[in-house]
Amino acid sequence: MNYWPGFEIEADHQNMTFKYGTDVFGPVCEQRSLDAIRKSLLDHDAKGPDPVYSIVMNVGRKEDREEIEKHHLCFGVVTYAKGSIGKEPVRSQGHIHAVSKVCDSSTCEVYEIFEGKAIIYMQESGSDDAGKCYAITAYPGDVVVVPPNWVHATVNADPNKHMTFGSWSICDYEFDYKAVRAHSGIAFYPILEENELKWIRNEHYHSASLLECRAADRPKLNIWTDEPIYTQFVKNHDAYELLYAPEKYESFWKEFSK
Repeated sequence: MNYWPGFEIEADHQNMTFKYGTDVFGPVCEQRSLDAIRKSLLDHDAKGPDPVYSIVMNVGRKEDREEIEKHHLCFGVVTYAKGSIGKEPVRSQGHIHAVSKVCDSSTCEVYEIFEGKAIIYMQESGSDDAGKCYAITAYPGDVVVVPPNWVHATVNADPNKHMTFGSWSICDYEFDYKAVRAHSGIAFYPILEENELKWIRNEHYHSASLLECRAADRPKLNIWTDEPIYTQFVKNHDAYELLYAPEKYESFWKEFSK
């Protein structure tokens, strides 16, 4: 990776795992198989890379661990295979963040792209009416915030390259897949046609609208792209209060969905 995420971690693309620096803590890498996401794909029998992506949750510098835990946070890093899955780009299946015991609420997530080209897809609801849906294109250094209770999925938008991102989330995170699986996936399927990414409506939803856009700074949340989101926490331990106290940002979430 050419982008510096704020601590020593490197995606090992050949083995679909990660290498840690000597001052970094982290778990053994988990890998998501193609079979694990099949039911969320347009073509359940599609062929593609396996594993689809690899993930490590709760990583960071050893000297920061106490403060990260004190603030109920978790930093995760995910790397995606290159290639495609049938007609679709390599992607996750999509989920909602379950209610956290820390704050008694579903919580948001703050993404930062490390390498490759990503699309952070999100939709307002997992119900039959998916509401407003966004496909946000992001490159290394870009930051994207997903609001609480929103369905979201991550897409490797360039089939010729691996894609890696990091994110801040709540420490007791849980992924709720029920709504997405009940609708055979997210409200719009990403499709590759001659290396151009397009979107096809998932007819299992009664209604949905999609807006494609670019990632941008979030000044009202005090989240910027001028330095890694990891070091923003190191410099200001309250930088991600929105994760463990989302009720304080209720007006922003309401404005987001207008």
